[in-house]
Amino acid sequence: MAKRVYVGARDLVFRAKLGAALAGAGAEATRDETACDLAVLDAEAPDAPARIRGFVARGVPVLAYGAHVRADLLRAAREAGAVAVPNSRVVETLRELLA
Repeated sequence: MAKRVYVGARDLVFRAKLGAALAGAGAEATRDETACDLAVLDAEAPDAPARIRGFVARGVPVLAYGAHVRADLLRAAREAGAVAVPNSRVVETLRELLA
C-alpha cells in the first residue's frame, strides 16, 4: 500500500514540486489530515507549531520546511517535533522519509 502524505504547502509551485517527489516515490498525496502516514508542512505558516504538535500527538511524523534565513521558524518546528529542513533540502529529505 502506498504511503499517504498530507501536503500543507501554501505555494502552488512548491506543492507541485512535492507532488512530483511523492509520485516518484510511489506515495500519494491526501487532503485528509486524519488519514495520513506523513505530513509535510510549511514552517512559515502562522499555525505551524500547533499543527505539528497535533500530528505528532497522533503519531504522524512531520517534515517541515522553510527558508534557510528563517532559522527561528525551523527551530520552532523542530521543538514542536518535526524534522525541519530548508527549502533546498525538502525533496531530498522527503524521499529519504518515504524510502
